[in-house]
Amino acid sequence: MSVGEGKRNVPAAPATYRALFAESQFRYLWLAQTISLTGDQLARVALAALVFADTGSSFLTALIYAVTYLPWLIGGPLLGSLADRYPRRGVMVTCQLISAVLVGLMALPGLPLPVLAALLFVVILAESPFLSARASLLVDVLPDDRYVLASGLNQLTIQATNVLGFAAGGALVLWIGPTDALLLNAASFLFAAALVRFGVRVAPAIGGVEMLGGSWTRMKVGAKVVFGDPRLRGLVLLAWLATFWVVPEGLAAPYAGGSAGAIGLLLAAQPAGSVIGGLVLSRMVPPITRLEWMGPLAVLSCVPLLGFAVSPPMPVAIGLLVLSGIGTTYNLPANAAFMQALPAERRGQAFGLVSAGMVAGQGASIAAAGAIAEVVAPGIVIAVAGALGVAGALALSGAGRRFLAEPTPAVS
Repeated sequence: MSVGEGKRNVPAAPATYRALFAESQFRYLWLAQTISLTGDQLARVALAALVFADTGSSFLTALIYAVTYLPWLIGGPLLGSLADRYPRRGVMVTCQLISAVLVGLMALPGLPLPVLAALLFVVILAESPFLSARASLLVDVLPDDRYVLASGLNQLTIQATNVLGFAAGGALVLWIGPTDALLLNAASFLFAAALVRFGVRVAPAIGGVEMLGGSWTRMKVGAKVVFGDPRLRGLVLLAWLATFWVVPEGLAAPYAGGSAGAIGLLLAAQPAGSVIGGLVLSRMVPPITRLEWMGPLAVLSCVPLLGFAVSPPMPVAIGLLVLSGIGTTYNLPANAAFMQALPAERRGQAFGLVSAGMVAGQGASIAAAGAIAEVVAPGIVIAVAGALGVAGALALSGAGRRFLAEPTPAVS
C-alpha cells in the first residue's frame, strides 16, 4: 500500500469523549481502573505508615515501598501471556479477587515484616496480568480512534489517582488508621472486580496450541512477534526512550537541594506537561498528524533536558520539564499503533514484555544517574541523559511514518 492510500484510510477528525463514554464496556473498565489505582495509592500510604509505626525505621519503610515497583520485572514477561491464554474478563476479575484477599490479610495485626513484604509483592505481581488483560481487551472494545483517546484518558487518570490517592490517602490514614485503610483498599478491589464481571462482556480464550508451552517458550515467542516486525520494534524502542527522560524524576531531590516544596514542583512538572499535551493531542490533533508528529515529539521529550547542563534556576527547570512532559505524549499514538497492530492472541504477552522492559530501563537509569550524581552535578547528569535520549529519538524518527503507509485499526 502506498503512503497516499494509507492517508486516505485515516479518519480526518479525532474521536470525542462523548463517543468514548458511549461505549458502556469502556465506562466499566475505566471506573474499575480508577477505583483500583486510587486504592493502590491508599495502600502504599497505609503500608508506609504501618511499617514506620512498627519499626521506626526510614530504611525499612522505603524498602517496603520499593517492593511495589519490582514485581513487574517478573510478572510482565512471565504472566502477561495469561491474558492471551484465558478469557480476559476472567483474568481481570481473578486478579482483583486475589488482591482483595491478600490486602485483607495485610491488615492482620502483628504480621512479621517479611510476610508483609511477600504479600505486597504478590499483590503487585497480580497487576501484570490484570493490566495486560485490560489493555488487550480495550483494543477489541475500542477498535478505532477512540482507543487513542482512551489511552490519553488513561494517562490523565493515572496522574489524577496518584494525586488523589496520595493526598486523600494520607488524610484517610490519619482519620481511620492504616489497618482500616488497608481493609478499605481490599473492598475497592472487590468493587472493581464486580464492575468488570457484570459490566464487560465475556470473550473466549484465544490462545492456541503454540501458547501451551512453558513460560520461557511463550516469552520467546512473544519476543519474536514484537521484535521480529520492524514497525513494532520501532514503537517498542520509542516507548523505552523513557529510560532517558525519566532521569530528572530520580534526581529531583539533589537538584532541588533537598527542599520539599521544590522537589514536589519538579516531580509534578513532567506529569503536568504530559496531561496538557495528551489532552491537546488526543482531542485536537487529527489521527494522521499524530503519527507524523510522533518522531518530533519523541525528540522534544529529551531536548529540554539539555538545558540542565547550566543548572538553570528552579522556574526555568520546571518549565523545561513541562516541555519534556508535552513531548512524552508521543506514547499515545505509539501505544495505539502498537497494540492494534499486534495479533489478538499475542497482545497480553507483548504488553507485559514491553512494560517489563520499560520498568527495568527506568529503574536502571535512575539508579545509575543517582550513583553518578554522587560525583557529578545533577544538572550535568540530566543533560547527558537528555543527549542520549535525543540521539535515540532521532534514530527512531521514522517509526510513525511506517504506519502511514500501512495503517492499522488505530489509524484506519
